Amino acid sequence: MEQPVTVVIIEDHPVVTAGVAFWIRSDPGQRVRLVQTARDLTGLRAAPRPPADVVILDLELSGELVTAQIPWLVAAGHRVVAFSGHTDPAIVMETLDNGAHAYVSKEEGSDHLVEAVLAAAADRPYVTRSQARAMLADQRPARPALSHQERQALLLWFQGMSKASVARRMAISENTVRQYINRARAKYAATGRTSPSKDALLARAIEDGVIKPDEIGPYESFARMADRSYPGAPGR
Repeated sequence: MEQPVTVVIIEDHPVVTAGVAFWIRSDPGQRVRLVQTARDLTGLRAAPRPPADVVILDLELSGELVTAQIPWLVAAGHRVVAFSGHTDPAIVMETLDNGAHAYVSKEEGSDHLVEAVLAAAADRPYVTRSQARAMLADQRPARPALSHQERQALLLWFQGMSKASVARRMAISENTVRQYINRARAKYAATGRTSPSKDALLARAIEDGVIKPDEIGPYESFARMADRSYPGAPGR
């Protein structure tokens, strides 16, 4: 029997925490196990490593939006599922661009939260109704808009690097690389242009001008880059 996905809830309203815990316990397959709850991010900051597979994060803690805290959570290796009462497309897109794996509104939580957690743990894209609406309402140029980090991860991956190599080149975790790639897929899926394979995702990116064909060069290792930096090295 597979081990359940472990989860931490960061939520400052006990009644909401209790509701989420009930949904988790009510899952027929008992696929998720709650291991910790907290009312702020202090404990996660102090933890030497992620205490659970996925963090369910309320976006408003003590009356303040914490979307700006998501990048350090992701960089520290946390898979983040945002769970919020906010449905403003700008807030949803900011949350996703900052690295959250999925966005679940509190209105749709009972139907989607457990599934979004399972998808995040498996590094699979998951698009809720609120997330899809925000993506479709996004009026920024070159929609669906990819963040700089998402584009960089895709570019290196398309050049033939493994996800582990992309992570080393970008100085981030391999899990974060997977999140960037999956979020790009989710953004295209939300517009009706699915890209389940690497080749399909590359085609979408080239179609939209996000990546230019001449940027897809061969992979170059760190060692090769270092060699070229020395006088007398090949190619100098």
